[in-house]
Amino acid sequence: MDNERLRELLRQELANARAETDHLFQMLAPTALYDRPIPERHRVIFYLGHLEAFDWNMIAATSFGLPAFSASFNRLFEFGIDPVDGGLPQDQPSDWPLVQDILSYRDRVRATVDDLLSRADFGNTTQPYVAHGQIFHVAIEHRWMHAETLAYMFHWLDYDQKRASHSPGSARHIDSMTRSASSESSAKRIPGGEAMLGRASVSEGFGWDNEFQAHSTFVREFLMDTFNVTNQDYLEFILAGGYQERSLWSVEGWNWIQSEGIQHPKFWILRGDDWFYRTMFEEVPLPKNWPVYVSQAEAQAYARWSGKSLPTEEQFHRAAFGSPSDRPRAVLRGNFDFQNWNPDPVGAIPDTASPFGIHDLIGNGWEWTCTPFAPFEGFRPFAFYPGYSANFFDGKHFVLKGASPRTAASLIRKSFRNWFQPHYPNIYATFRCVE
Repeated sequence: MDNERLRELLRQELANARAETDHLFQMLAPTALYDRPIPERHRVIFYLGHLEAFDWNMIAATSFGLPAFSASFNRLFEFGIDPVDGGLPQDQPSDWPLVQDILSYRDRVRATVDDLLSRADFGNTTQPYVAHGQIFHVAIEHRWMHAETLAYMFHWLDYDQKRASHSPGSARHIDSMTRSASSESSAKRIPGGEAMLGRASVSEGFGWDNEFQAHSTFVREFLMDTFNVTNQDYLEFILAGGYQERSLWSVEGWNWIQSEGIQHPKFWILRGDDWFYRTMFEEVPLPKNWPVYVSQAEAQAYARWSGKSLPTEEQFHRAAFGSPSDRPRAVLRGNFDFQNWNPDPVGAIPDTASPFGIHDLIGNGWEWTCTPFAPFEGFRPFAFYPGYSANFFDGKHFVLKGASPRTAASLIRKSFRNWFQPHYPNIYATFRCVE
């Protein structure tokens, strides 16, 4: 791709990603910015500065060597947190800068980044990590990922702290609750064969360090659920005493639900004998045909109860893409790219089925696997961001595949790998079983 065509592509994608994150912050009441809706995460105010600090540190400082105009903000907003040892942040709202100061910082960073993008030579290897637009792709995809994880955070704010009219994607949300789909329980046979994972080289386009290297593996024949486990399916597990049956849970999972008093998915609410569901902007009766959103520990317990297991990363690839030469039809349509705040009923878009007839493998909710997040053979960390993946190769995070309603289209590629801790119930993640 020539310099000017690539520059225009990056400029447009950066503008789109900024618009999405700006919309998210604009839908919040001012008081919400200093809230911490997820205890394990920073306060919302951190992320208002983090997106720009990341862009400055990666593009302006690392690739172009510009001196800092606000070294204190560059450090303060540099890194998020992902505690796995039970330790939670203890900062107070007064520890953070004023919103207007962060917005002034944001505007200056954006002006600088835009100027650097207008002058970048994507064929010039003397500018570190600028070739092929790499460092700009990093900044753009980082922002798209936060557009999704910010939605997870804002989901748990009180309803009076956010306004639906200020964010795209709300128009479909009532409609998606009323549509129906044929979602009878069934499984499809996936014949044994090759699955191709990873990316071969940067010539295929941008990828994060954990996506390389491309390799094939043979996957033995297996059965996979045609549809994701629904809220109705999972309700049967609850009513059967699934959260009280010790044998269904790992040691860590059992300790987690006992210590936290967890008796059902975090998105659910029980009032008397009636179940309700917490959407982004309102509480609704439990939509029985939506895919259930749960932690990996809860998904594992359900799989054991059903006499099955969660798929491996390789099994997901085999079922979703069929063979290295198959193009996933689900990329053409599906519930992703900020079209909707909520999941659709399972199987609601029939023509997104995989070559083997498995529905919703791309979109409608990330899918848990039983594969620990680990490097592929030949893994090499990004020199400019060595901890992006490597810091999480700890056996305490698991791979998710697919996409959620709030996943950007640019992240929907076969090689993309998501990962979270198994006891993290705040995300738009569902599952299906295999045997």
